[in-house]
Amino acid sequence: MEGTKFSHPVLSGETADVYFLRTKAILEAEGLNPVVTMEVFPNKPGILCGMKEVLELLSVVLPEDAEVWALDEGEEMAAKEVVLRITAPYLSFGIYETAILGILAHESGWATGARKCVEAAGDIPVISFGARHVHPDVAARMEYAAIVGGCAGCATPAGAKLAGQEPIGTIPHAMVLIFNDTVKAVEAFDRHMPPQIRRIALVDTFKDEAEESIRVAKAMGKKLWGVRLDTPPERGRVTPDLVKEVRARLDQAGFPWVKIVVSGGIDVERIRLFRETGAPVDAFGVGSAISGAPPIDFTADIKEVEGEPRAKRGRIPGRTHNPRLKKVELSRVKG
Repeated sequence: MEGTKFSHPVLSGETADVYFLRTKAILEAEGLNPVVTMEVFPNKPGILCGMKEVLELLSVVLPEDAEVWALDEGEEMAAKEVVLRITAPYLSFGIYETAILGILAHESGWATGARKCVEAAGDIPVISFGARHVHPDVAARMEYAAIVGGCAGCATPAGAKLAGQEPIGTIPHAMVLIFNDTVKAVEAFDRHMPPQIRRIALVDTFKDEAEESIRVAKAMGKKLWGVRLDTPPERGRVTPDLVKEVRARLDQAGFPWVKIVVSGGIDVERIRLFRETGAPVDAFGVGSAISGAPPIDFTADIKEVEGEPRAKRGRIPGRTHNPRLKKVELSRVKG
């Protein structure tokens, strides 16, 4: 398993519930390693995410003759729908049940949270800005899940790389404060950043948002792609009326091409508010509404042992029929 992307704690079972490790030790001592069929399903509907990572883990640990069926990454899933079925010797994957369920739980939760924002936004792009709200060890996975859920992009290079994209982001308040002037900060960005990166000015640091937008537009001209409004709660946050005013003043000043990005405490309800009031938003930056989305609980059940239907009380023994499952050909990772 050398050279795989999975950490030693995951592969060794250190991140597993300890009773799986004790079960492994007991079965090995007893000389037992039956072929079992395990099925995984969620407790509520949502967007399936994390399956790609789970299959990468299974490609490392399962033997060649194992059989895996799964739903595709990004598919909608129903409550209690089987999304993954594994048939293999139990000792080859039993200690990874905790990891499999955790990967699916968190990534599906994030993807589902993103999808709710995206659906509320309609044809207005949503960008994930939530990395600052989670531990850095999982930030890339959260950003990736947000894109699986429908976000147009994300802020971190690690998350964007997982999704095969480039990260999105320009100027933070820190840079504007250091330059002590929004226009100077934007001009410095323009001097040093590659031309393919959109010039988007953050315009709420020092002056009135509409005034600052016009100042930057006059300085940058056609090079300015847009302005970002991120007004803090202490100043009343970004409101539909503020967006409408900035749009009107930019148009009146001769800058109709400059787009407006809105961020700061944006969630499903606020997205709906902007849309219902006709605020001319061109993109939303969403943070904790995605990164703080609750995980979706997944359960793993053994349904067959050596071909014999078997299950705990409350569950039906034998394989659960789901015609949406697809057989997976695992890409084997050599040690």
